[in-house]
Amino acid sequence: MASDDTFPQDKQQMMENINRFMSDSIPHNHELGLSVVELGAADVTMRLPYSEKLVGNPETGVWHGGAVTTLIDSTCGIAVFVKLARLARIATLDLRIDYLHPATPGKDLLARAECYKLTRAVAFVRALAHHGDVDNPVASAQGTFIIVED
Repeated sequence: MASDDTFPQDKQQMMENINRFMSDSIPHNHELGLSVVELGAADVTMRLPYSEKLVGNPETGVWHGGAVTTLIDSTCGIAVFVKLARLARIATLDLRIDYLHPATPGKDLLARAECYKLTRAVAFVRALAHHGDVDNPVASAQGTFIIVED
């Protein structure tokens, strides 16, 4: 990230910085191949590429729920950073995920999260995971994140 922990104004640079931050600072996300593919003022879309190592049921090839959860949680956290427009220490307080149908084997998974409300200490986020059609989500989520100020 920028040396003063604020995000640059250029959207492409910001996406590159976030992807570098995840790669350097969050080994689990790096190992899964998570990446930011779109940014808004208070929302972010991330991609989780399909991988055989993320299969929950070898007979069907369906994604493991833990991989879907990681994608949603990470996307929500990045949405908080985007809304804050800076890095801060945050942690998931609560994350409710409703799984609507199994993720399709062989297809990448996308998640879009929006941080719709910030208070001094808590961020409120909602998200959808899908295969490119937000009208047919794999999962929906609602979460809260604590913001720790130094």
